[in-house]
Amino acid sequence: MAFRGRPGRAATAVRARIGYGAGMPVAVVTDSTAYLPPELVRLHRLTVVPLTVVLNGAEGLEGVEMFPGDATRALGGRRVTVSTSRPAPEQFARTYRELLDAGADAVVSVHLSAELSGTVEAARLAAAQVGDDRVAVVDSRSTGMGLGFPALAAAAAAAAAADGADLPGVRRAAADAIDRTTIYFYVDTLEFLRRGGRIGAAEALLGTALSVKPIMHMPDGAIVLRDKVRTASRGVARLVDLAVEAAGDADVDLAVHHLAAPQRAEHLLAALTERLGGRVRSTYVTEAGAVVAAHAGPGLACVVVHRRPGPAEAGSGAGRAGVDSAGVDSAGLASAGGGSAGLASVGEPEVR
Repeated sequence: MAFRGRPGRAATAVRARIGYGAGMPVAVVTDSTAYLPPELVRLHRLTVVPLTVVLNGAEGLEGVEMFPGDATRALGGRRVTVSTSRPAPEQFARTYRELLDAGADAVVSVHLSAELSGTVEAARLAAAQVGDDRVAVVDSRSTGMGLGFPALAAAAAAAAAADGADLPGVRRAAADAIDRTTIYFYVDTLEFLRRGGRIGAAEALLGTALSVKPIMHMPDGAIVLRDKVRTASRGVARLVDLAVEAAGDADVDLAVHHLAAPQRAEHLLAALTERLGGRVRSTYVTEAGAVVAAHAGPGLACVVVHRRPGPAEAGSGAGRAGVDSAGVDSAGLASAGGGSAGLASVGEPEVR
């Protein structure tokens, strides 16, 4: 994999799809770690800015040049160096200006947790260049569909309000969805998170010494140990219990991510839909991308629960600005219908 020596490829990758967000009163930007199914990116006219992954010196844009399989194959080697880097502020500034030049009045830019990456910082620097009155940056405090659901909520609010959409309302829609979204994930080992600096060496050593399988979550944007189990099967079972607890009494949208573990993901989804029954409104299964692969390692299983607002919330300003403000069944998420989950199974994520 030799991806160096191609300057401007990130700009080209984004520019090729900038038309999806053109013409919207408020355009919505996110990054490649949302791992959104491509059909939702197209439907909601999102613009996705890719992060960069470097594996053993080979550099590639996530979802454009570097895919989950590249990372998992490399991580299977005995000696591997892995790093990731945020998009440059100039890339964000260029993207914002192109969307504004294409007719948007404002931009809401929703990104992965600032505890995991400098992406939010880069976006804020760019917003200051372009104008804070026209660009709002939102820290999702999560990743994967923990980021994807808030991005969809923002896009749905912008579309539903049509010409009446404004920056504060769309930003509020993203913030409301963040508060209603919970992420849990299982990893076979803490070693990859330790290498990437996402957890401390002592925490990783403890997990190795006790031969435990960790369950992690992100209550405030940082990756924190939530629970410990002894086997992978117990890990999946515990993920199900935690997700059901997070759902409460609400109707939910579910996303399951995996890394080189499709059967584990399907088992997890089946168990979740059985437990939650008719309250499951939509489901998505995607393989997490190269950025998460680089830091979590093969074997990852992740569940993201988005709680839909109840009738009282839906009637409030917050509810109208949230995911259910979409004209297409809650942010355009495919309704499961009849209590059985609708499945969008996606392999390598696309960048739009």
